[in-house]
Amino acid sequence: MGRRTGEGRAAVREGGVWRYDESGDAPSHRRLRNPPLPRAIMLPISDIAAKLDLSEDQLEPVGRHAAKLRLEILDTPPKASGKMVLVTAITPTTAGEGKTVTSIGLTQALCLQGRRAVVALREPSLGPVFGLKGGATGSGRSAVEPHERINLHFTGDFHAVTAAHNLLAALLDAHLHHGNALGIDPTQVVWPRTLDVNDRALRRVVTGLGGRLNGPIRESGVVITAASEVMAILALASGRDDLRRRLGEIVVAYTAKGTPVRASDLTAVGSMMVLMQDALLPNLVQTTEGAPAIIHAGPFANIAHGTSSVLAQRMGLHLADYVINEAGFGADLGAEKFLDIVMPASGHVPAAAVLVATVKGLRVPPAGAPKDTPGSFDVGFANLDKHVANLRTWGVPVVVAVNRFPNDTDDDLATVMAHCEALGVPAAIGDGYFKGGEGMLDLADKVVAAAEASQPEKVKPVYTPDTPLEMKVVTVATVIYGADGVVFRPEARNALKRFTDLGYGHLPVCIAKTQYSLSDNPKLPGAPRGWALTVTEASLSAGAGFVVAVSGDMMLMPGLGKSPQAHRLDLDPDGQIVGMM
Repeated sequence: MGRRTGEGRAAVREGGVWRYDESGDAPSHRRLRNPPLPRAIMLPISDIAAKLDLSEDQLEPVGRHAAKLRLEILDTPPKASGKMVLVTAITPTTAGEGKTVTSIGLTQALCLQGRRAVVALREPSLGPVFGLKGGATGSGRSAVEPHERINLHFTGDFHAVTAAHNLLAALLDAHLHHGNALGIDPTQVVWPRTLDVNDRALRRVVTGLGGRLNGPIRESGVVITAASEVMAILALASGRDDLRRRLGEIVVAYTAKGTPVRASDLTAVGSMMVLMQDALLPNLVQTTEGAPAIIHAGPFANIAHGTSSVLAQRMGLHLADYVINEAGFGADLGAEKFLDIVMPASGHVPAAAVLVATVKGLRVPPAGAPKDTPGSFDVGFANLDKHVANLRTWGVPVVVAVNRFPNDTDDDLATVMAHCEALGVPAAIGDGYFKGGEGMLDLADKVVAAAEASQPEKVKPVYTPDTPLEMKVVTVATVIYGADGVVFRPEARNALKRFTDLGYGHLPVCIAKTQYSLSDNPKLPGAPRGWALTVTEASLSAGAGFVVAVSGDMMLMPGLGKSPQAHRLDLDPDGQIVGMM
């Protein structure tokens, strides 16, 4: 959905052209792709905090409309018996299916019903903001505000993660330059640098060129900040002590004998903690209808674990009746990683899951068909059915949210609802974009019913810590993705054996995989059969507490497309941001 543009500007439609009616110098001739909506008037952040019974001394204000939440909040008695609702989706199209709009709209609907609710979201990465998808703050009447600030620098958390990550890289290279007392093998340095911009040219680089004074020459790389292990650690840390422990456990290199060298060995943890001190605190903002929103951390779901921070979730559960927690991309990515990685580490068990679907996402042309081939529901329904079955495998009650788009026909919506009824899964049509919370009341009723009837003790990961690393990958691939098996490249198999020998075999696996298919081939829609997952490499994230298995052609540093969103972003003469999706 398109974004509203320009604070304080309403828009009216005249002869097919949307015109701004509250600003004389607004570009009234501009034809907009989607109808904008008037921008909500934001409340002072103290008013939002009051809805959660938070006092001003429990906040660290960042301007008038955002605040950091002090960790001491968790030392007070709980204000509610919070239930978590995990919002996930079918396999998405390139534009997404509207999980954020659904998450925010559902939260607003619960608030309209008199329930205390909060939405927990990830912080947007600048990569997608300037790349393909644009912003990640919802849209229309189901958005979080101030959306430009949240989409850009926000409270500086991403910058802190970037700085802490690169400081560790600099300390590592300085150690090598000044004698290498730890005996690090320069060919076994595994810590890259990071940057929160899509830049394919930095995937593989050589550092130290220009002579002896510029440090040792070695091959390295750059990952996007959302894929940094420091970001994953921020998202999984339960407090300051846990953050310190996890940062110290980061493995940056190996000696010639194969001994891991950690961040703590480089005396790096203290300075990293200093950089991360404010970033550790979750951020409180508001939705378009004044509902509380906690936005914190930003790991991608296709190359990391893809959900808001444990601290954001924990504060929500401490303060609200319902925490609506979004997990990135389809249920094979964000939901799988939440249930198999985050849930065991945090103890946060979802009372229900919302599976977001759209007519657009369910009408899929068959694999290999020409681009102009009309889509049918056959392939899309197979995908929906598989995601529903997967969530039931974990033991989570499922509600399907059909996110309505303006071009959806009543017949198509009725077809989707009938299919859900035949599948035995409750479903509701949501219109959070145009109607906000009012458009999500039916979904809220069904989610509350599912959550109240849930049995948390039955929600389990699909494997146990004792399962060997290779078998953990095989289990996710065959049970969740629907693969016939897994092909491990020699370097990946050797890496998994090495991690097991070093004592990390108990960790969960985080599979980096395309978001556009249940398989590792983005061109295979629906619920593919007769394929094998190919694991090309594996890496250890000891501080985050998982092993990364990379499948297919996944890259930890995305690239910009031919016509990125960066081409459409600008400031108007009044200093207002235009082009923010």
